[in-house]
Amino acid sequence: MKRRDFVIKSSLAGSAALYAPTVLGYGPSRANETINIGVIGTGDRGGGLIPFINQIPNFRVVACCDIIPFRLRSGLSKVEGKAKGYSDYKKMLEDKDVDAVLVATPFSTHSQIVIDALRAGKHVYGEKTMAKGYEGIEELVSAVDASNGIFQAGHQYHSSRLYSHVVEEIKQGKIGKITAFECQWNRNGNWRRPVPDPKWERMINWRMYREYSGGLLAELCSHQLDFANWVMGAMPEKVMGVGGIDYWKDGRETYDNIHLIYGYPEGVRASFTCLTSNAMGDYKVKVMGDKGTYILDYVNAWYYPEGSYEKEIGEVDGVSGATLNWDKGKGIPLNFDHEDPSKQALIDFRDNIINNTLPVSNAKTGAMAATCVQMGLDAMYDDKIVVNIRI
Repeated sequence: MKRRDFVIKSSLAGSAALYAPTVLGYGPSRANETINIGVIGTGDRGGGLIPFINQIPNFRVVACCDIIPFRLRSGLSKVEGKAKGYSDYKKMLEDKDVDAVLVATPFSTHSQIVIDALRAGKHVYGEKTMAKGYEGIEELVSAVDASNGIFQAGHQYHSSRLYSHVVEEIKQGKIGKITAFECQWNRNGNWRRPVPDPKWERMINWRMYREYSGGLLAELCSHQLDFANWVMGAMPEKVMGVGGIDYWKDGRETYDNIHLIYGYPEGVRASFTCLTSNAMGDYKVKVMGDKGTYILDYVNAWYYPEGSYEKEIGEVDGVSGATLNWDKGKGIPLNFDHEDPSKQALIDFRDNIINNTLPVSNAKTGAMAATCVQMGLDAMYDDKIVVNIRI
């Protein structure tokens, strides 16, 4: 076994125990302090999270960094109060006013920037997918293990109180024995960002180029892979998949449609589909068991029981049926009040820093999802079934 395989395998051992907050053994409580955060990468995602940070007490953006000048100006314009601007993230890391950083840069840069930030003594919120390639995953996990800082992986649905509730219900047997996952994230559009000058093409549309990106699997389906790992408390044993550049003939290198099947322990199969040519169904996760199904979208969930329940709904009169609160084709909606998952993830990051707690979305759960992404990319690009030797 190669050292890299051994390190990743060891790091992910006991993965089922990684999904509960743990009090860490370093640092005093900072309950009344304001956490100053710098945002590295102020594009769509990084810039889009700044307004959420503005709304969170004891959390303040004090710095922004981006190598593209107009993106940096845009990020700074969203900050409430004063913030410093940087074009070099290493200069930001030297700023002693910065307690933590949010890394929302291209996928290929995640590992090195997070490692540098941890070594500079900063807490880090690292956007998904956590790291590109097995070596990048290994190096980031090792850096977190060697650090006294908090690292939270940016799989925001891990922080969703709705998703957490559904996972708990599943683990308590609500849908019985899990048999399958069906996941999709469909869009109708070329997935491109506008480029004001051709010189910025590869920097702005980095998602289209394999050098920087894992394409649809890393940018979208990774959230659903993280959820499947969470529910199963395990990683998949193998994956097969296909994809292609079949619709958008525009010079992109990453696929415009992907279709993968991951095989989990005990015969559970999980399918993942992502299109850019048809938005039917948008985002959806189905967890199917022998007693029922949970269906989730971004902020809602439905429970669909197996057996006679749907038949009974059909036999009652219209008025009585309405009182039973049944959504045709989906089931019983969950009435659950909760924050936007991205905002909740940032609240959790602040709280993890203040309370010295291990995030539920941490380096090891992030590594599990990132490993699944790399397995899927290998399966599609090399046209083969990839077996997980890291479990």
